[in-house]
Amino acid sequence: MNKTKKRFTEAYLGIYGLWLLAFVVAPLLLLLVQSLNLPGQGFSFDNYRDFFTSGPYLAMTVNSIWYAFLITLITLAISYPLALCLTQLKHRQLWLLLVILPTWINLLLKTYAFIGLLGKGGLLNQSLSAMGFGTSQLLFTNGAFLLVAAYIELPFMVLPIYNALLDIDPLLPAASRDLGASSFQTLKKVVWPLSMPGVKTGVQTVFIPSLSLFMITRLIGGNKVITLGTAIEEHFLVTQNWSFGSTIGVVLIIAMALTMALTTDRKKKKGGGRK
Repeated sequence: MNKTKKRFTEAYLGIYGLWLLAFVVAPLLLLLVQSLNLPGQGFSFDNYRDFFTSGPYLAMTVNSIWYAFLITLITLAISYPLALCLTQLKHRQLWLLLVILPTWINLLLKTYAFIGLLGKGGLLNQSLSAMGFGTSQLLFTNGAFLLVAAYIELPFMVLPIYNALLDIDPLLPAASRDLGASSFQTLKKVVWPLSMPGVKTGVQTVFIPSLSLFMITRLIGGNKVITLGTAIEEHFLVTQNWSFGSTIGVVLIIAMALTMALTTDRKKKKGGGRK
């Protein structure tokens, strides 16, 4: 029985290893090789030199990080109280399902729904006109981009925080209140620190994808929001400069890896090492 289980585990790990090699490692290596291979020149670091000495591309990098930070901050500000409320509700699984439900809808469809909502002849502008405020340019603005991006990323922040809050022993907040702490003090000193692993996971799952957004920047931002994701799309689909597009992709992957390293729960790792 043990031998059969061992063989099954080895076979599973082998298949999983091949899958990782074919669909994760190989594409990353191809991207790296492409970024170092200049047409007609061969192997060169010129693309990286051009990227890090170019003002526009450095501005795009700062823009990408800034917008990803704002999207993460907005989703965290909404998601934490929401997750906290969900854990207190009687039919919390049903309410959680309603939060997750938008993720079942195609991203492009959700984006076009917001175009219909925020456009000049959209529902929101029609409502404002009916109330006598007149129409205003809601679409193709930074605010519209942040709103739509935060809406799309919201479930990915709520879920890990919700799970982390459920894992907290209810006796701990109760003991804090019994010792004279107010609800705010209990939240600040007990609940928030214990839910930090969920917050860090939520930051990872929102900040990292937000770095490379490009479709929402096109359709909602109207090219007023320029990020590295937009630049990659431009180089691969418009200018056909795959070499430089790959360079930006590698820079973006390094930024994502740094984000994961900074938000990894080190205490949990250390605790696991003592066992």
